[in-house]
Amino acid sequence: MSSPHAVDHVIIGSGFAGLCAAIKLQEDGETDFVVLEKAGEVGGTWRDNTYPGAACDVPSQLYSYSFAEHDWPSSYSPQPDIQAYTQRVAAESGTLDRFVFDTPVTDAVWDESAQRWSVHTPAGVWTARFLVVAAGALEEPKVPDLEGLDTFQGQVFHSARWDHDVDLAGKRIAVVGTGASAIQIIPELQKVAARLDVYQRTAPWVIPRNDRAYSGLERLALRRVPGLRRLYRTALYWSHEAYVPAFTLQPKIAAPARALALKNIEKGISDPALRDKVTPRFAFGCKRVLRSNTYYPALAADNTEVVTERIAKVTGDAVVTEDGTEREIDVLVVATGFHTTDLPIAEHITGRSGRTLADTWRRTGMAAYKGTTVPGFPNLFMLVGPNTGQGHTSMIFIIESQVAYLRDALRTVRRRGLDAVEPTQEATDRWNRSLQRRMRHTVWTTGGCDSWYLDDHGRNTVLWPRTTADFRRRLASFDQEAYV
Repeated sequence: MSSPHAVDHVIIGSGFAGLCAAIKLQEDGETDFVVLEKAGEVGGTWRDNTYPGAACDVPSQLYSYSFAEHDWPSSYSPQPDIQAYTQRVAAESGTLDRFVFDTPVTDAVWDESAQRWSVHTPAGVWTARFLVVAAGALEEPKVPDLEGLDTFQGQVFHSARWDHDVDLAGKRIAVVGTGASAIQIIPELQKVAARLDVYQRTAPWVIPRNDRAYSGLERLALRRVPGLRRLYRTALYWSHEAYVPAFTLQPKIAAPARALALKNIEKGISDPALRDKVTPRFAFGCKRVLRSNTYYPALAADNTEVVTERIAKVTGDAVVTEDGTEREIDVLVVATGFHTTDLPIAEHITGRSGRTLADTWRRTGMAAYKGTTVPGFPNLFMLVGPNTGQGHTSMIFIIESQVAYLRDALRTVRRRGLDAVEPTQEATDRWNRSLQRRMRHTVWTTGGCDSWYLDDHGRNTVLWPRTTADFRRRLASFDQEAYV
């Protein structure tokens, strides 16, 4: 076996978070790093999710790096535009020579005697002082445990692993799920399917998308007028932050948005029975609020049926619901989200005690200090870690805040001649107690829904219950007093 590759930093993942970390480390002169990526090119969520209709529900000007502006063609961007943006930024950053593709991390183990991480891959071993985990929260598809799913003789695939070789025209198609991906997929499938069955467990709140192409004059102004693009981005940022009080303090503030969502149903569906079927029974914002102008018209189409009975089983050629109805299908699309409260990468990271991060979290629940560092895991920095998620604005703002915290931590380590840092258990517990106290009053806890934000104990370990401006302030500098 060849000798391990020794570097200062290993970054796992090349999506928005991993790429941001690589670019900013290089800016600070921290050039001795490697980015390990399991796929064959840069990009995370926006590389993997190529289903029909895939697009972002955060405005383009906001869903981009603050340091890498772009000439977006429309107010909301489809998946190909976002992936192309990621590829352009990576190519222009001068960091791609340190990206190693087609190289999944199988294990990362802290070596206490060497004070280094040993990162194992099929292509070899890297040792590093610091491990930056940027694997993402929407990375591993979650497939429902449906009886007989393995016996289905037609094509079946998850929305995040779309099979583009399957010809869907004229097929009988079933979609399981009505979340963020499903409401984009369903209108596209409705156009080509002979029949479309939509299996809805709970109806989501859906507001109008209000997407439009920028005019040539607008694009020219955004390129040429000094400061206009930044002003536009700032206005978008604060307009989205205005949602936070409705989610975290007083749900009644969301009444106008709720009325807009109900109007969206009324506009898209004329049948009173179907309107009732797709009207949510929980508070606005309890689950992620979705955006679409085409979802409800697709549900109202003659070739679509919304099924609310629970699925009893799948046979070789049909889906059978608990009321005994059997609906024959040719294709089954599973749009049931991702592992978010049990991050798969945690199974592969082993700390000082010899326990994996996943095992630690099974004992305590998924938690980190400032969503970034974990006791017992020295020199480990997580990007998009526990309780950093957003349901109202761009995750890239959070990513840039965490990367700024990482950079200041590395400066502190260099300046003070430290070998390793990790947060104290006391600081971590205090952070998470305060966070969960705040969480009790949010609509995500009190709104009467069962969402993917909640773990098996009913704790919200995914979202940040304050403004993103507050998050950035709290991570503005490395607080060494909270560390050993």
